[in-house]
Amino acid sequence: MKLLAGLGNPGKKYEGSRHNIGFRLIDRLAERHGAKLGKRKFRSHLWQGLLRRDDIEAAILLLKPQTYMNLSGSALREAADYYGIRPEDVVVVHDDLDLPFGKLRIRARGSDSGQRGVRSIIEVMGGDSFLRLRIGIGRPPVRIAPEDFVLQPFLREEEERLPEILDRAVEALETIVFEGIVPAMNRFNP
Repeated sequence: MKLLAGLGNPGKKYEGSRHNIGFRLIDRLAERHGAKLGKRKFRSHLWQGLLRRDDIEAAILLLKPQTYMNLSGSALREAADYYGIRPEDVVVVHDDLDLPFGKLRIRARGSDSGQRGVRSIIEVMGGDSFLRLRIGIGRPPVRIAPEDFVLQPFLREEEERLPEILDRAVEALETIVFEGIVPAMNRFNP
């Protein structure tokens, strides 16, 4: 079983923020496969089931931690421990200030790169051996602090491009699940 976790902050206040692109991607993937993330467990919204592509099925746990971004590790750890999911079978989706808007980057491991949700996961999981799908949100203008920028909504022009970006990111997640990380990195990393 693979655990696909989108990072974000709960509540209406943060719904359309840049920081919540991980939540939006998990919702988009669920929508594509007819899954509903209504169940609440492990301080998260989740769905457990099978994803299908062609004749292949994969057991999946979709997770949207409701612990706020900076405490995401505890929710992921609870779910992974309960289902016996190894860190190598966890895929974390999150925003990335260091990537241009809309760019995707898949990584097998590495540092938190300043992303506090990823930092929480590394600390709580005891290492960095989980996979990451980073979605670029771009750098803030000089006059805006990064911690304020990530909590702002996307600009109208960016919001218009998001469906295409999210669809490409769904394809990247599906490639990771059904083909593995190397084919996904070859296809989706710039």
